[in-house]
Amino acid sequence: MAFSSPAALFPSYSIGHFINQPANPTEFEISHFHAMEEPNVDDVHKHTFYEILWIEKGRSRQRIDYREYEVRPGSLFFISPGQVHEFEEWRPITGGTLMFTESFFLVNQANKDMLFELSFLDNFYANPVLTPTKKEFAELVHTLGQLTRERQRADYSPALARAWLHVLMLQIQRCIERQGARSSPARYTIIYKRFKELLDTHFLSQWAVSAYASELAITSHHLNEVCKRVTGRTATEVIRARCILEAKRLLTFGHASVSEVAAQIGYFDSSYFAKMFKAETGTTPVAFRETMSESYRRR
Repeated sequence: MAFSSPAALFPSYSIGHFINQPANPTEFEISHFHAMEEPNVDDVHKHTFYEILWIEKGRSRQRIDYREYEVRPGSLFFISPGQVHEFEEWRPITGGTLMFTESFFLVNQANKDMLFELSFLDNFYANPVLTPTKKEFAELVHTLGQLTRERQRADYSPALARAWLHVLMLQIQRCIERQGARSSPARYTIIYKRFKELLDTHFLSQWAVSAYASELAITSHHLNEVCKRVTGRTATEVIRARCILEAKRLLTFGHASVSEVAAQIGYFDSSYFAKMFKAETGTTPVAFRETMSESYRRR
């Protein structure tokens, strides 16, 4: 039985694609909506970079991995590499978009965990929308203005842009911690995100919790403790959720039967897969496909 790769369902775009310069290898850009052309990208896609949207006026909607969010004035919206993102309707909103790669952020940094310590990035378990206070939002917009002015200079300095970017990231993290959104220690967040990286690579191989724990040089018990503290779920439940997420993608955008989708993610008993899918989502694979087909036909 021949299957297409799940990754082939969605195009992956670099920053260059979003400024309509696909061959441009840029690793950092900041643009305001009023000055942007609508990017020539597919509505449903993956990023190879981090993106932060800030909204000053107007409203829009974003869908990431089957969860829909309203983007409101005075808010920030976070999208991380590898997440399946459905482009918002192009509406007359004001604000802008900040795009940067992991390598740009970490150049010359001895601490390679700096990105992992930021709980709002690689956002697999928390709300990707931040609504700071008016004062906090004004402070963030000021820093974004510094980034914009630096990027637009004839003698643009990536080092100075990177410094302002680090300031912005720490300001955002402070806003999140003031809101009490972070309930787990930074070291747990780092371990969890390393686990998620491994999971994204190996979930189709049906690794056991013990295999992931071994790769992380920790015990299965400790990995479970980390997952519970960060997500409220066990490591087994996190692994299952990742498999179901891939099944959702395949059911929505692929043409394989339910049993073929089950086999693609390593479940060769389609009845067990359907039971697991319903336990995770509250609906059957067939009903989910029908619902998503209706949703995308309306768009």
